[in-house]
Amino acid sequence: MKVEHSNIKTLLTTLIALGAIAACAAATPPLLEDYSDSRTNKLGGTRHQFDDKSAGSKSQATLHCENGVLKVKGELMPGRGVPAFISVASLLSADGKPGDLSGYTGIRLRVKVTKGILSVQVSSADVTNFDFHSSAPVAGKPGEFKDVRIAFKDLKRSWSPQTALNLKSATSINLVSFGMEKGAFAYEVDELGFY
Repeated sequence: MKVEHSNIKTLLTTLIALGAIAACAAATPPLLEDYSDSRTNKLGGTRHQFDDKSAGSKSQATLHCENGVLKVKGELMPGRGVPAFISVASLLSADGKPGDLSGYTGIRLRVKVTKGILSVQVSSADVTNFDFHSSAPVAGKPGEFKDVRIAFKDLKRSWSPQTALNLKSATSINLVSFGMEKGAFAYEVDELGFY
């Protein structure tokens, strides 16, 4: 049986293209959190809570996973002239190295905000001053879960010059409650991922 050169070339091109598609798809899976584990996400990354104490504020929060839902509640207590915040960060890898989100358009989550302000943030290895790319506050009816999609192109930095988010250097997805005045906050998240 004689195989023509053009058929071999077509077969090789197809195999290379399929390999490239598989490599892109494997970069970062679309589901980051289903909150079935109290400490780690679906990618093996750990979940961390960061607060504002090093900035002079005294905010506090509790978080726990229950029946596949992350429940977070607390009190924002800003210091003099500084904002208050609590951030729940979910690492994109078990070793803390950046993940590649360039195959996606944005972040998706199923969330219920019952008190206060919640924003979604992408941490990046390229940003060194903690002014990561953040969403506008997530809105919703208190007491109801809502499916939210946030495009990466809509994320902005707060006080630094605007720069493009490098999706190949993303290190975590953060859920951030913040404010300039003392106040309670509470939210629940059923799922967190990418679209």
